[in-house]
Amino acid sequence: MTEALNKIRQPLKISNKPLTVLMSFLVLVFGTGLGIFAKWLDNLEIDSDIWWHRIIEKLDLGILFSEMAIWLLIALAIAVFSFNPIKAAINVFLFFAGMCISYHLYTIIFAGFDPSDYMMKWYLLTAVSPVLGAVCWYAKSGKVVSIVICALIIYVMAVYCFSIGRFYFTFRSWVNTVIFAAAVAVLYRTPKQISIAFVSGIALAFINPLSRYLCI
Repeated sequence: MTEALNKIRQPLKISNKPLTVLMSFLVLVFGTGLGIFAKWLDNLEIDSDIWWHRIIEKLDLGILFSEMAIWLLIALAIAVFSFNPIKAAINVFLFFAGMCISYHLYTIIFAGFDPSDYMMKWYLLTAVSPVLGAVCWYAKSGKVVSIVICALIIYVMAVYCFSIGRFYFTFRSWVNTVIFAAAVAVLYRTPKQISIAFVSGIALAFINPLSRYLCI
């Protein structure tokens, strides 16, 4: 099994294990910080007279971090650029765990309510994130299996970034378009690989009637 998987994408050899532990710790810190930042944005009352409030409003940061697309993009980048699928699984899990726990605790402490019902779907995503992270790691290769995985990722990103389905397509916002383009860039390996995956993923988003049920 290991040999077959290594033929899809060859893991990098880890010579400095303390460095990989440090990187995983930094991923956890990063996720924790983003969780706090996202909830802080939720609670922030925008005042257009304050210059940095205007920047937040202009960039739609409050909306950005309340949607799934940005979190999927970050997790995808973490997974794809990890040393191997095991590290991808660990790092993606740590990212989502840090984000969810810090968001949950910040809400309880500073917003005065417990969003347990809302957070359950995020905790469910966190629970399955190691498997998804490991699978995504194999997307960055030129093999057929990798292209299939890549196409499925593009399909999911298209569903979250655009209003798309049978016979219709609408841009939701320029930020979501940038997120989608960034996801494609992360997955890029060769022109042929990304072209096949892109066309397949977008086609699947158009024809699949279950697309709307992916949204959280």
